[in-house]
Amino acid sequence: MSTGSALHTHVNMLGDAENSSAETVAKAKHSAKRYLVNKTAQVQEKVKSVSNKKSPEYILSIDVGTTNIRGHVYTKTAQLQGSATKQQQLLQPNPGWFELDPQKLVDDVISVAKESILDAGLQAEQITCMGITTMRATFVTWDSETGTPFHNFISWQDLRAADYVAIWNKSYTLRTLNAGAKFLHFFLRRKRHLAASVLKFMSKQVTMRLLWALDKFPQIRKRAAVGKAMFGCIDTWLLWKLTGGNIHATDYSCASSTGLFDPFQMEWSGIVCGLLNIPMTILPVINDTSGDFGWTDIKTVGFHIPITAVVADQQGAMFGQCCFEVGDVKCTMGTGTFLDLNTGNKPHASIAGLYPLVGWKIKKELVFLAEGQSADTGSIIDWMKSLGLLNNVSESSVLAQSVPDSGGVVFVPAFSGLQTPFNDDKAVTSIFGLNPYNTKAHIVRAVLESLAFRFKALYETVLTETKIPFSHVRADGGVANNDFLVQLMADLIDQTIDRSCNGDMSCLGAAFLAGLAKGVWEDKDELLALRQSDKVFESQHNWSSLKPLYHQWENAIHRSQNWFPSNY
Repeated sequence: MSTGSALHTHVNMLGDAENSSAETVAKAKHSAKRYLVNKTAQVQEKVKSVSNKKSPEYILSIDVGTTNIRGHVYTKTAQLQGSATKQQQLLQPNPGWFELDPQKLVDDVISVAKESILDAGLQAEQITCMGITTMRATFVTWDSETGTPFHNFISWQDLRAADYVAIWNKSYTLRTLNAGAKFLHFFLRRKRHLAASVLKFMSKQVTMRLLWALDKFPQIRKRAAVGKAMFGCIDTWLLWKLTGGNIHATDYSCASSTGLFDPFQMEWSGIVCGLLNIPMTILPVINDTSGDFGWTDIKTVGFHIPITAVVADQQGAMFGQCCFEVGDVKCTMGTGTFLDLNTGNKPHASIAGLYPLVGWKIKKELVFLAEGQSADTGSIIDWMKSLGLLNNVSESSVLAQSVPDSGGVVFVPAFSGLQTPFNDDKAVTSIFGLNPYNTKAHIVRAVLESLAFRFKALYETVLTETKIPFSHVRADGGVANNDFLVQLMADLIDQTIDRSCNGDMSCLGAAFLAGLAKGVWEDKDELLALRQSDKVFESQHNWSSLKPLYHQWENAIHRSQNWFPSNY
C-alpha cells in the first residue's frame, strides 16, 4: 500500500467514525496519528541513509618541484587513486644560473593534472577540489595586459645575484638599518627589531634576484609605473594562468618564503621594498592557505575545478606530516634538505640564518615555522649517478654499508653554496682525504655521511636558537628512502626519526588543506588518524664514535668556504 492510499484509509476511518461512538472516533484518531509518526521516522531514516551513501570525494593535488611535476588524486582516506609525473626541464644559460620556461611549466602542469585524473579512472567532474604546492622563491614577472613574461623563471637555486648579495650585505645602508634596529631592540625588546638587527640578504630569497631582474629588464619598471606589471612565484603564475587571468594571488606560506614579507606584521614588507626600490604594485594579494583561490578556466585548462589550497612545498610537507603542535619537527630530503620546526603562533627571530616562515594560515589559526636548509641533497645523488657511482638511492645504502668507514674520505656538498648555519654563497663542493686505496664504496659512503652531517648542523642550529623542546622528528622525501642515511641521522642527533609511508608529503599536505576548505575533512584530528609510518629509526647512542668524524667534516667545511671570486 502506498503512502497516499494508506493515509487516505486512515482519513476515511475518521470520516466514518464521525457517525460512530466517541470511543471509535478516539481509536481512529490515535491510529492515524501513530501512522504519521511512524512514516515520518521512516522518511528521516531514508534521508539519513542517502546522505551516508553520497558519492566519493576525490582531491587533485599538484606538486611543482625542482626536478619533477607530480599530480596525485587522493581519496577521503588519503589513499592514492591515480598519479602522473613529468620531469622539469631546468635551463642553465650560464654557470650558476637556473631557469624554467613559464609557458612550458603551465602546459606541463595541465598535462599532469589531466593524466592524474585519467589514471584515477575518473572524470574531471568527479574531482571535489584541487590543491597546489610548489617549490618556493622561484619567480617570474609579466605584463598583465598581454600575459607575456619579461623573462624566464629564475629558480631558488640560482646564484646570478650573489654579487648583489655581497654588496648589499656590506653596504652602509644595511649596516645603518641593522644598527638602528639593534638600538630599538635594546629599549623595546621586540622580536621584530632583533630580526632586523641581523638582517642579511641571501641568494635563496627572491629579493636580490628580483632586484637583478629589475635592473636587467627596465621595461618591468616602466610597466609597473602604469600598473601593468605583475610579480609572482610559481604558485601565483599558475593561479593567474589556470584561472584565465582572473586571480593574481598567493598564500601566506609562499609569501613568507620570498624575503619580501614581514612575518611580524603579516604583510609585504614596505621597509625591504622601499630599501631596494621594488614597486609594491607588482605584488600579489595574500590569501589564507586553505580557502577560495577561484576555479580553473575551462577554456584554458579543459575542466572546471575549484582551487581551494595553495601552499609552499616545505610547509605543505609539514602539514602532510601532521606536525600540528609546537615542537614538532619534519625533515624533507629532496633536491635539498629542509628542517622545519613548529614554533606556534609567534615567528622566531633568528641570528644564525634560520628563516621565520608562515607554516599555514587557516581562518584564525596561524602557525609559524623556523627553517634551516641545505640546497644540495638530491642534486648530489644525481651527480653520483651521472658519474656512474650508483644507479639509485637504495643502491647507495648498500654500497655505503659494504665498507666499515669512508676510508678517510670527507665530502662537502656545496654545488649551490652553503646555507644555514654557514651562509656562504662562495663555498665550493670538495673532496678531502682521497688515497690510492679508496674505492667507489668509500666515496659513496663519504657523500652520504656529508648529507647526514649537514642535517646534524641544521638540527643543532634550530635546537640551540629556538630553545623549544623537540617532540619528534619525521622524515620524508626521496633521499630519505636510504636506510643507512636516516639511521646515521638518528645516531647523530641521538633521537628517534619516524619515516613516513608517503614519500610525497608536500602533495598530501596540499590535498589535506584543499579538502579541509571543502569539508572533505572536518578538522585536523581526522587527518592525524590517516598518517602512517614506514619505518622508525632508533638511535644507537654512538655519538662518541661519530663525534671525531663530524668535527673532521666541520674542518673540511671551513676549508671549502669563500672559494669562488666575487665575479662568479
